[in-house]
Amino acid sequence: FEDIVYADPVTARLIQTARRYAASDATVLITGKSGTGKEMFANSIHNESPRREGPFVAINCATLKEELIESELFGYEKGAFTGALSSGKRGLFELAHNGTIFLDEIGELPIGLQAKLLRVLQEHEVRHIGGSKNIPVDTRIIAATNKSLLEMVHNGTFREDLYYRISLLEMNLPSLCERPDDIIPLFKRFLVKQIKKMGEETKVEIRNARRNAMDVIKKMKTAKELSEDEAAACEADAEKSVTSAMTKLDAIIAAKEKDLMSI
Repeated sequence: FEDIVYADPVTARLIQTARRYAASDATVLITGKSGTGKEMFANSIHNESPRREGPFVAINCATLKEELIESELFGYEKGAFTGALSSGKRGLFELAHNGTIFLDEIGELPIGLQAKLLRVLQEHEVRHIGGSKNIPVDTRIIAATNKSLLEMVHNGTFREDLYYRISLLEMNLPSLCERPDDIIPLFKRFLVKQIKKMGEETKVEIRNARRNAMDVIKKMKTAKELSEDEAAACEADAEKSVTSAMTKLDAIIAAKEKDLMSI
């Protein structure tokens, strides 16, 4: 959990919970809005667990089409479909054998694939697309979502039996507005990264901007107006130019300064 930057007691308690979960081999469901650090917590649980020497394999279920998700998760035999590799391909569950597989945005998994995932959880084996052989796998599953899976269960878009299988252990990561003491250390982390990439003159420019920004941010009692995603956007912009990075940062703060000052 060394990579998690925090100062808020809320985050400290979450890390304590995650450490306890790491000692188990049960499935974990991590919920929370985008940008709250779900994959970082999943990776940290793996690194603290008895499976730490095994692989940590992650997939975002929202980024691939249904047919591609199936082939990525379970693998396929040669000639299984048009465009398949002539040698076939191992799936991510096989690649995560003796380790952990992280299924991000599991709420986006098509209902047909949910049944196949449930079978893997029950039988601890996979079958390639186009294959007839069952392949044993020993993999811990950590899943994450920014949706309410229980609501999806009630709406018939997520299997109830799968929900209970993947949520033997569950934790919710609150947004930054619910852990305001994390703002300053996170902000410092982003700016330190920027400074390391820049020359001396631009380092001075960034430090000056940092001081001005910190004066505003320290007045915040909540972080509802500044998200981790926005700060990350500033960091990405800095790789293109210091000017655009500082402009982006100043724009975010300036747009919210009036509200922040009234807090």
